[in-house]
Amino acid sequence: MRALTVIGNWKMNGSVRSNRNWMQTVIEEMQQGMPAGRRFGVCVPFPYLQECSHYLGSSQLQLGAQDVSAYASGPYTGEVSASMLQEMGVRFVIVGHSERRMQYGEANESIALKAEQALDHELTPIICVGETADERNSGRAVEVVRRQVASQVSTLQDRLVDCLIAYEPIWAIGTGKVASAQMAQDMHRAIRLQLAEFDDDVASHIGIVYGGSVRADNATELFAMPDIDGALVGGASLDAKEFLAICRA
Repeated sequence: MRALTVIGNWKMNGSVRSNRNWMQTVIEEMQQGMPAGRRFGVCVPFPYLQECSHYLGSSQLQLGAQDVSAYASGPYTGEVSASMLQEMGVRFVIVGHSERRMQYGEANESIALKAEQALDHELTPIICVGETADERNSGRAVEVVRRQVASQVSTLQDRLVDCLIAYEPIWAIGTGKVASAQMAQDMHRAIRLQLAEFDDDVASHIGIVYGGSVRADNATELFAMPDIDGALVGGASLDAKEFLAICRA
């Protein structure tokens, strides 16, 4: 069985005070009990990793980062390596988020190298894929996503089973729009079938999560779909109570 996974992505948000309040609320609620066999995490900005690691301790909530360098070390000003994240207690790291692809020109090849660095340091890469509104409206959504996935398969091969794939339709990120549960399921299924062309074992065991305006009121329907293994939650994860409601779903 694939574990259901819910991971928050704070993006460039947070403060020392708000982080403390969020952590206290979420950890206290999780200590009251969450469904077994689930994984929960939160990806915070780099400056808050050590602070949040302290709060998390041995709680059910795991720490994540929002990016990682494609290089192990060296003259790369402003970059953060996988070994540094590992030392901070990070367990998950987002790579290839659409905001990074579109605003910073990240390409499929460099994203695969970032995922490889994460795996080399026992981190779980959350590899984001997804199409724009124009690509969907022109009937190219599956083609675009297949190309993004193929680049990861080419580099990572069977190590892909230790990653998460996050399908995030770009037109649904931060817009309030959300793919219908069936629309999301169809793309998740297409991704799984593509992976099966490479390796049936990878296809059946890899977690594929959905991201794109996930909220408490649509999470249950999304999670009921057979190929949706959880969520990467953006804006809604900033609200501790909303994030907890999604986790309970």
